[in-house]
Amino acid sequence: MRVMVAMSGGVDSSVVAGLLAEQGHEVIGATLQLYDHGAAVQRKGACCAGQDIHDARDVADRLGIPHYVLDRESRFRDAVIADFADSYARGETPIPCVRCNQTVKFQDLVALARELGCEALATGHYARRAEGPGGPELHRAADPARDQSYFLFATTREQLAFSRFPLGDMPDKASVRREAARLGLAVAEKPDSQDICFVPEGRYHELVAKLRPEAAEAGEIVDESGRVLGRHEGVARYTVGQGRGLGLSRDPGMRVAALDPARRRVVVAPARAIPVAEVPVAEVNWLIDPPEAAFRAEAKFRAREVPQPVTARWDPALAGLIVTPDVPVISAPGQGCVLYDGDRVLGGGFIRAGRAATVDAEAPAA
Repeated sequence: MRVMVAMSGGVDSSVVAGLLAEQGHEVIGATLQLYDHGAAVQRKGACCAGQDIHDARDVADRLGIPHYVLDRESRFRDAVIADFADSYARGETPIPCVRCNQTVKFQDLVALARELGCEALATGHYARRAEGPGGPELHRAADPARDQSYFLFATTREQLAFSRFPLGDMPDKASVRREAARLGLAVAEKPDSQDICFVPEGRYHELVAKLRPEAAEAGEIVDESGRVLGRHEGVARYTVGQGRGLGLSRDPGMRVAALDPARRRVVVAPARAIPVAEVPVAEVNWLIDPPEAAFRAEAKFRAREVPQPVTARWDPALAGLIVTPDVPVISAPGQGCVLYDGDRVLGGGFIRAGRAATVDAEAPAA
């Protein structure tokens, strides 16, 4: 069939293009140009900019397939980068890869693929798409260390039906690199891209300070009674559950419990008090028919966590889910809560603040 491959310039998507072409499909490569930080042109660990676009083009030439580069810098800036900064300014910890998948990649590339008469869009994500009795299902990858199903929870059922993930059954990354070498691809040993591709050298707080200066303003570190314990250099530097870098030598064992960006406060509490019994989840995307009653599932509250047993129920007031883990968890607003039934993804959404972020303004200082 005619299939479009989203080619980032890395080894994963390059192998996808090579394998599909080898299987006899009519492959069209497409690369999104998403940002340009100048230095990113030659910087290792990026994607969708500079040298990576050249690498994708070279792979396409090697495979003898057409290759398109689509300028989506403006859309990426508005849908992903601005949202990233806004999220930190609200006291959240964003996951821009989900927003990118949700907007630029699956919306724009699926639309382009359909315009070009393609029957599917293939990506280098480590996830599996299976045909179930009710239609296509999203499952975790065979290699749990590489599984990226968490980052795909916002993919709609229509997008999933059009998508293919050829690497989902690969046993490990080494196998992918061996395939790249067998196919004669120069990117076989290319390093993986970093988690946040558009942040030079990982200094995300500098980007947030530039776009949302208020998130970088200094303020107080307080306990939940309002007692001032110290100072911080901007709420964007902190996330719920964080214990390092607080500078509270007189109060060891304290962790970030909540962020109060309106008053430039970081609220801390003893580590034992940070886990919560209920997690509110909004912007829910279902990959199954939405359950009408409370149901049992497993959930991941961060990408690298192991799914754990929960009960989930719909809350009309929230227009979202209330997820109750069997054992209290640390949940950071802005992160994803993804629900599983075994390996299958049921759906997911974005965690909202459950703990009150504000404290008594008149409490005594330390």
